[in-house]
Amino acid sequence: MFMLKDRLNEQLIEQLKQKQKKLQEEEQKRKEEEEAKRKEEARKREKNKTFAEWLEESDLDWRKFK
Repeated sequence: MFMLKDRLNEQLIEQLKQKQKKLQEEEQKRKEEEEAKRKEEARKREKNKTFAEWLEESDLDWRKFK
C-alpha cells in the first residue's frame, strides 16, 4: 500500500529527472550552437585573409622546390 509520502517522493523524483533531462538537452544545444558559431567565425576569417597572410601561414618552403 502506497502512502502519500511515497507517492509524492516518486512524483518529485520524476519531476527532477525530467528537469535534469531538459537541462542536459539545453546544454547540448548550447554547445552545438557555440561550435557552429566558432566554425562560422573561422570560415569568415579564412575568407577575409590577404594573400600575404595565406603565404605566411603556408608551411611550404620555396627553397625545397628550387
